[in-house]
Amino acid sequence: MSKVLRAGAIMAAGTLVSRITGLGRTIVLASAIGVAALGDAYNVAYTIPFVLFDLLMGGVLSSVIVPMIVRARKMDDDGGLTYEQSLLTLVTLILSIVSIVAVLLAEPLIGLYATGWSQHTTEVSVTLARFILPQITFFGVGALAGAMLNTRDRFAAPMWAPVLNNLVVIGVGATYLAISNAGKNIDEVTDSDLMLLGLGTTAGILAQSIVLVISLRRAGFSFRPRLDLRNLKLGELGRSVVWTLLYVGITQIGYVLTTNLAIKAGEMSKEIGVPYGAGITPYSYAFMLFQLPYGIIAVSMITAVLPRMSRHVADERLDLLREEFSSGVQVVSAALVPIGLLLAVLGPTLSLPIFARGAVSTADAIYIGQILQVFGLALVPFSLFQMLLRVFYSLGDTRTPTFLVLSIVVVNATLSLISFFFLPPGYAVVGLALAFAISYTVGAAATWVLAGSRVGGLHGSQVFMGMSRMYCAAIPGGLIALGVLWLTRGLTDLTVLSAITILAVGGGCGIALYLVIAHRMRITQVSSIIETVARRAAR
Repeated sequence: MSKVLRAGAIMAAGTLVSRITGLGRTIVLASAIGVAALGDAYNVAYTIPFVLFDLLMGGVLSSVIVPMIVRARKMDDDGGLTYEQSLLTLVTLILSIVSIVAVLLAEPLIGLYATGWSQHTTEVSVTLARFILPQITFFGVGALAGAMLNTRDRFAAPMWAPVLNNLVVIGVGATYLAISNAGKNIDEVTDSDLMLLGLGTTAGILAQSIVLVISLRRAGFSFRPRLDLRNLKLGELGRSVVWTLLYVGITQIGYVLTTNLAIKAGEMSKEIGVPYGAGITPYSYAFMLFQLPYGIIAVSMITAVLPRMSRHVADERLDLLREEFSSGVQVVSAALVPIGLLLAVLGPTLSLPIFARGAVSTADAIYIGQILQVFGLALVPFSLFQMLLRVFYSLGDTRTPTFLVLSIVVVNATLSLISFFFLPPGYAVVGLALAFAISYTVGAAATWVLAGSRVGGLHGSQVFMGMSRMYCAAIPGGLIALGVLWLTRGLTDLTVLSAITILAVGGGCGIALYLVIAHRMRITQVSSIIETVARRAAR
């Protein structure tokens, strides 16, 4: 466990700063463009490059390319250098072509995600997309460079590079606030305003990618353009990639549905006079807050264990794979269990001081927090599902995860449609978050059974008992936080000041009580996390 913790701690430190600056980026942008029409237009345009990258590269990186790079570095005579050079050349060429085509097709791409907008809102989003879509190439090259660094056990740069990206976009948002007269009013936004927002966003990804490429060179990799398709083992790669592309495509179909339902709910809410933005932007901002603990804790651990599990499979040591996975899951759960409960209790008190400024009203910020409360219920099962997928990926199996995610998307889509049609428009987006939480809870349970059957068990009883004890230790802290919330709300309205007080007292006491109870219950994962953090802080 100590090796996993050390690797995870290195990445968590960089990810923590990255996520904090990412939060600062979101705060600045929300203050500048709000959570209504202009915010929706920007967020949809900003999301599409990530969607296209995921379709072409994102899932392939973790599920196929990292295990193949590990095998090439282990088995090829040149330590995998030729393989990596050919791979980087091919990825750069493909993504450059995709970027050009995406810019040309910006209008139909925006139309796919937003069918209920006015013509002007659509035009604004299309203009933004044309400035933002070229980042597909930079994002892909940087992501591949980061994956290659991870296979060399160089985890710091991939976790720290996004900080530069966030700082660039924070500067862009601050500049928009200073020089634009439009603010959140989409009817007054100018072409120069859109150019600033769009090109500034792309500049951030470019800076991030440059840092990763430089770090890869310093790690000993020398790039020479090489397109040796035979060396890339395209037959093996293609068979795996097909299933991964299906996996990502299925998830994006689900996201398209969620986006369209959220946008339509927002338009319906405006028509009946709901006093807060209830479209895709509040959902996106709540999901971003939900992703903070997941990204800092779970992603760091996932990134650390995947290369190690792939090596264990290559060495035919499934016993070590089981130990690696079990240790990683329990460490992640020890941190995420209390955080998930506190998010479910204190969501609005967290979102209010973060977002209630500039173009975002108090009602807007509280609504984001209500969505976040529901996402809090999904934190542990979503993280567990993502870790379980890495068991299949380390085995070279991309087929099974495709069918698993298909079942999740079907459940999520069904529940999302029920929420949209049966809940009031102002709460439909909260229902979308609940559909997400339920579908990933069911999916994690099914995935555990299938993954365990493939590797001879995953120490299920040990992990289940450990997580049960963690919840027993966390519930009293959640109740303390809830009590502080009720007491404060009984004395005063929910304002930024009262929200900060509730967070400090209720959240602080809740976490402290969890740590005390976990120590008394001898939950070793919690003690290990505390010791690791303390050692690194003392350096």
